[in-house]
Amino acid sequence: MAIKQIYFVLALILFNCSNKEHSNQVHDDQARWHKHQANTEIIRDDFGVPHIYGKTDADAVFGLLYAQCEDDFNRVEQNYIWATGRLAEVEGAEALYSDLRARLFMTQEQAKENYNKSPEWLKELCLAFADGINFYLHNNPDVKPKLITHFEPWMPMYFSEGSIGGDIERISTKKLKMFYDSGMDIPLNRDLDLQKEQEMAEPKGSNGIAISGKLTQSGNPLLLINPHTSFYFRGEVHAVSEQGLNAYGAVTWGQFFIYQGFNEKTGWMHTSTYTDILDEFKETIKKTEQGLFYKYGDEWKPVNVSEFSLKYKEGNTLKEKSFPVYHTHHGPITHMQDKQWVSTAMMWNPTKALEQSYTRTKQSSYKGFRAMMNLRTNSSNNTVYADAEGNIAYFHGNFIPVRDTVFDYTKPVDGSNPKTDWKGLHTVDENILILNPENGWIQNCNSTPFTAAAEFSPKKKDYPNYMSEDEENFRGVHAIALLTNSKGYTIDNLIELAHDSYLPAFEALIPGLIKAYDELDQSESLNAPINILRQWDYRTSKESVAMTLAHFYAVQFIKNAEWPKGFSGMEFITYCGEASPLEQRIEIFKQTVSQLEQDFGFWEIPWGEVNRFQRLNGEINQTFDDDKPSIPIGFASAWWGALAAYGGSINKTTKKLYGTRGNSFVAVVEFGDKVKAKSMLVGGQSGHPNSKHFNDQAQPYADVQFKTVPFYKEDVLKRAVSRYHPGDE
Repeated sequence: MAIKQIYFVLALILFNCSNKEHSNQVHDDQARWHKHQANTEIIRDDFGVPHIYGKTDADAVFGLLYAQCEDDFNRVEQNYIWATGRLAEVEGAEALYSDLRARLFMTQEQAKENYNKSPEWLKELCLAFADGINFYLHNNPDVKPKLITHFEPWMPMYFSEGSIGGDIERISTKKLKMFYDSGMDIPLNRDLDLQKEQEMAEPKGSNGIAISGKLTQSGNPLLLINPHTSFYFRGEVHAVSEQGLNAYGAVTWGQFFIYQGFNEKTGWMHTSTYTDILDEFKETIKKTEQGLFYKYGDEWKPVNVSEFSLKYKEGNTLKEKSFPVYHTHHGPITHMQDKQWVSTAMMWNPTKALEQSYTRTKQSSYKGFRAMMNLRTNSSNNTVYADAEGNIAYFHGNFIPVRDTVFDYTKPVDGSNPKTDWKGLHTVDENILILNPENGWIQNCNSTPFTAAAEFSPKKKDYPNYMSEDEENFRGVHAIALLTNSKGYTIDNLIELAHDSYLPAFEALIPGLIKAYDELDQSESLNAPINILRQWDYRTSKESVAMTLAHFYAVQFIKNAEWPKGFSGMEFITYCGEASPLEQRIEIFKQTVSQLEQDFGFWEIPWGEVNRFQRLNGEINQTFDDDKPSIPIGFASAWWGALAAYGGSINKTTKKLYGTRGNSFVAVVEFGDKVKAKSMLVGGQSGHPNSKHFNDQAQPYADVQFKTVPFYKEDVLKRAVSRYHPGDE
């Protein structure tokens, strides 16, 4: 036989084998899909919330992902485009450094390796995750993904914890760009720009409050679940299986576990922690003919050097850019400081993180919840907890490396000194922990844990400094004042407490302005607005003109005043009210009044006319239009101590303010013989503008009218609007 004929026969055999392998894979996929489909039912209630019932946990996960795709496939896909480091393929070269950051910590090969070494039960859930999305795409050919046409079971390894961005977003893509593009130190003025951006941003975080049964009317514990996220980042879901899953709450789009929520016996609320869980190490590097080395003790270790090629969109074509990347045993090199390369260490154990995120939802007692916390991978969060046994608890952080307290880890430490290395993890018992304090309540509003339970709070002296910042904020001050010496709580009055209109920041700021006016400036032009502020009770409402004046005055101060070094946000606002120059206060207030007159024609404008809710489309990056319908909102920014936080984007193209983050999913839960709850979701469950559930919760959100959660199946059926198996809707 001629050589060409042999090659042809071999190619035909390989093609047939490949075709057969592909055909077998498709057959296996479809067999799993249809088995899951038969074992899974989705019931949509009158607000469009999906209640998913599966025979197994994997069936419930399959249905959960299918339902998420029905509600907002766009956000499901976007989260995995971002997490897997492929954002530039959709958004262009500006996203390359987000992609590089993702790849620095895990490659696709490493994700597959983590998936393959996972316990079988977790692999089944990861496979059901992929099956749920792929079955949705199979049944909805009109849905056109931006990039990912087939989801893989290893993808959840990239997105295992549930926070917005998680720890990895603490790493600046701008610093990455400066290092990997030029290898230069960060210029001082760029550092100042980055600091100013952080100062101006709406505070990130959440509120969690747990109330003991001894302070409630029913004698049952209550839990406030109040995350402050970017709007529409999470949907509201209920997932049930015959294997013990029965969890309700908020799910981050594309994940297969309820992130903040409750089951019949336990409830968990995560707030962002400011525990030190990410450290930077200055590396001493030398270059030889054999390659790059870094100093570690008395030896020189080789730097792990590799190359990544990342694709990015330019016009209608895809281009590639290659990066040489560097790792030491501390982690990847992420930037340069003081002429030295800096590596970044953080928690990266995706398998255990997924185990913890999922098993958290199935705990039925404090004992089990406490054991689950010992996995210690919930790195970016604190946890406020309550249960049907009557316990309330608070876990400050979870993943906390043991360090030598001789070194200051708030700054990059000397990576060449082995004594700076992490020395394992603190146990849960060693971490800051509160259980059933005598005062009967626990609060955390991203504030210091040393005031979380009044006089029964942990004491700072008992813990290493890196375990927590001792920094209060106005939300914490607000919550403590409301909770102190109060009792008789119900679901409804805890909702009222969580929306209390008082803003403590303005009690710290506005009297200083009035003092400056009385002592320095008696001009007629400021007399009327000053008098409105003089009579104000520091409460926000849709009708309040004082709220409008105070908000814009405070924003002008943040923009224009120099932030004293080391000051927290609360300390800065207090400084502006008490210690800033009197002339500066008057000048900034004049600018405020002038800005309002320029933007709206007059300064005497009620807050609800300025502060609005608007949802025009299902895009991830929302656009706003002053000429289109919107709803007045009486809530205010977390900056000012608002528990019901409502913040907008800094870079606005409109005169009015439109909310983009803050109260999103909110729930209050009572644990007793049967669990009871009420909830709210900003806007609505669906990301589709043509759905009746796109904006059906907008006005109730503005009016603080929560819906009752149907948790038990008999209640779900009473509220059922549709009932179907995935693919049969």
